[in-house]
Amino acid sequence: MAAPLTRPAKTPPPRRAASPSDGPAAPKGPGGPGARHGQRRAVALFTVPFFALFTAVTVLPMFYAAWMSLFREESSGLGFGGTERVFAGFGNFTEALGNEAFLRSFGHIALYCVLYIPAMVGGALILALLVDSAMARARRFFQIAYFLPHAVPGLIASLIWLYLYTPGLSPITDVLDALGASWNFFGQDEAIYSVVNISAWQWTGYNMIIFYAGLQAVPREVLEAATVDGSGALRTALQVKVPMIRPTVVLTLLFTCVGAIQLFDAPKLVQLRANTMGEDWSPTMFIYTAAFKGHDYGLAAASSLILALVAGLLSFVVTKLGNRWKAS
Repeated sequence: MAAPLTRPAKTPPPRRAASPSDGPAAPKGPGGPGARHGQRRAVALFTVPFFALFTAVTVLPMFYAAWMSLFREESSGLGFGGTERVFAGFGNFTEALGNEAFLRSFGHIALYCVLYIPAMVGGALILALLVDSAMARARRFFQIAYFLPHAVPGLIASLIWLYLYTPGLSPITDVLDALGASWNFFGQDEAIYSVVNISAWQWTGYNMIIFYAGLQAVPREVLEAATVDGSGALRTALQVKVPMIRPTVVLTLLFTCVGAIQLFDAPKLVQLRANTMGEDWSPTMFIYTAAFKGHDYGLAAASSLILALVAGLLSFVVTKLGNRWKAS
């Protein structure tokens, strides 16, 4: 019986070598075009809401304030003919820069920063170093205890301290009277210390947490090496820990300076009892008074833009000085 016929196996055609003219092959897998497109969509999904809110609450109000600063309300007919909005150009800016009360308010804030920033930043740094030290016990308890004042809203904190500053109501003044000492928290020279105390009480614990987080990132090997070299706790804190958290300190100084120039709640409430402070003690108080009491919205808008410019310049200066300190 004859054997069945079998077809010879077909050999596959030889593959053509890829030439440079063919171009790069499309990548497959996680790094392909589809993956990159999905990453771009994810980035857009998370960033678009931020930019939308930032535009709505920051950019558009700034443009609106710039528009309002170019106009002035003028009354006609000895005040009986109503008001008319007229174009003032840069007149509102000239009026703001020539206003003694507005310029004096920046002097008050400068003195406030001289007193407040060293006390608050220095106190927060000392507390963070103490909590981070090897001798500290119950660290979690002290972190929460120091942070609690910041959990109180600024307006409520100012009201609490306004009560504690009032003679006849405050236990602090009663203790001072019993010791034969006297301190007028609302005096002409003492009122600024009252404002500094409110702000420092509220923000020291908050910045202590930031410094403590920075100290936790310091490599333990560096601290152990300092201990082996015979460095004590104080020397290690000042010459090892603090220099290694310089970026954190600079960032805190930047935020503190920008926040200080926008101070409003504490002096506004203290001013209710300290009449010598005046309603235009800080730049934000001047803007508030011009807008809602003087109804001069053009002047208020121009003053707010000047304040924003000063805050930007201050941020630039603090950043430059901080970078030099970090580089040293």
